[in-house]
Amino acid sequence: MTPYDDSAAQAVSTTAPRLSRPVLVDGFGRAVTYLRVSVTDRCDLRCRYCMAERMTFLPKAEVLTLEELDRLASTFISLGVRKLRLTGGEPLVRRGFMDLFAGLSRHLRSGALDELTLTTNGTRLETHAHDLARYGARRINVSLDTLKPDLFRELTRGGDLARVVAGIDAALAAGVAVKINTVALKADNAAELPALIQWAHARGCDLTLIETMPLGEVDEDRTDQFLSLKDVRRELSSFWTLEDIQHATGGPARYVRVAETGGRLGFITPLSHNFCDTCNRVRLTCTGTLHTCLGREDASDLRAVLRGGASDAELRAAIFAAIGAKPQGHDFQIAAPRPAVARHMSTTGG
Repeated sequence: MTPYDDSAAQAVSTTAPRLSRPVLVDGFGRAVTYLRVSVTDRCDLRCRYCMAERMTFLPKAEVLTLEELDRLASTFISLGVRKLRLTGGEPLVRRGFMDLFAGLSRHLRSGALDELTLTTNGTRLETHAHDLARYGARRINVSLDTLKPDLFRELTRGGDLARVVAGIDAALAAGVAVKINTVALKADNAAELPALIQWAHARGCDLTLIETMPLGEVDEDRTDQFLSLKDVRRELSSFWTLEDIQHATGGPARYVRVAETGGRLGFITPLSHNFCDTCNRVRLTCTGTLHTCLGREDASDLRAVLRGGASDAELRAAIFAAIGAKPQGHDFQIAAPRPAVARHMSTTGG
């Protein structure tokens, strides 16, 4: 595929000097330095806690073009964002994704961006691992909730575990560090978590455990699946030595080192222990909607600004207004009668 013309987007980034401090600061004094961009709502898996089995996906006209995605991401970078994560859905199913990734890598070369990365389900990683490394990916996140092929197939509604493992190995072989993201599921993988941690650490991968989050209507009751990571940590501490460490990746995880494996283990606890006071993140959907909080129904329509012919100054003004309205914290409650927000994680971006 012929890469798209990114000259307009380059004009945004190359004329902006490297910032000595963040420009985007919300009303509570938190600097926004981390942008997650969903490039598609589509995915080749149907994980039970993430999607309904029969999803209705967005029409193409509502999804930002590659040029629009680049321009928006580049504008955020010009305003002090230092870490950019591309997500989905599954980002690697988006046509032209590697062209977009290659174009955005210019911000790594210029020094305007510290990290360009992605979160993937790993099914197409084997094909793209080499190019991701070539364009500057130094570490990526791979979602993986079990090492049991039958359970993996059940949780993802048809996924092939072997393809994901092959993708992880290909990334490691290409020199890209891999962090495994595992959603803790009380009824499915709770007993398997120690084995997953050992497997990841044996490969030199960090692993982060995540509490299931009430996002979007799915086909099961999340209350039955919720597993407090406070309880998981207590159980792991009964047979392993967990040492708190200061390691940070720019996200919400709190890390420990497992003395017996030598590896790092993260905990993301939006329900049992929220991390709102240090939140430095905002999310841009594939439709150009900016969400400044994962657990609130806040939304700023940047697609309308873009397609309305906005100048760079007008686009920056719209971003400043959205960041200024960022709420202090989320509304996640696992036992609430309805999800905290109606949108699915696949739409918001992981």
